[in-house]
Amino acid sequence: MTPQQARMEQQAGSLLIDMRESEEWNQEHAAGAVHLSKGMLEVKIEEKVPDPGTRLILYCGGGNRSALAAENLQRMGYTEIASMAGGFKAWKDQGLETQS
Repeated sequence: MTPQQARMEQQAGSLLIDMRESEEWNQEHAAGAVHLSKGMLEVKIEEKVPDPGTRLILYCGGGNRSALAAENLQRMGYTEIASMAGGFKAWKDQGLETQS
């Protein structure tokens, strides 16, 4: 999914999850995103998102970690998952809103 598609889905109610480390998140992240670092995603996802049918869009720095995490969440029973191509770098390159 492209950053533009991710933004449109987020505006329609999908949950945008930033999987980067805390230092990266604290520096800057996509506006409206929720932080669940890769190391904690599988541990805390059921607490943060109890409904496995919730539409989730994952992103990391460049797109690799989020693609792998999407596969893991599918194995855990989450059915509506996408990974944002290009990660946060692509989000910024496309001029989408960020916050710190």
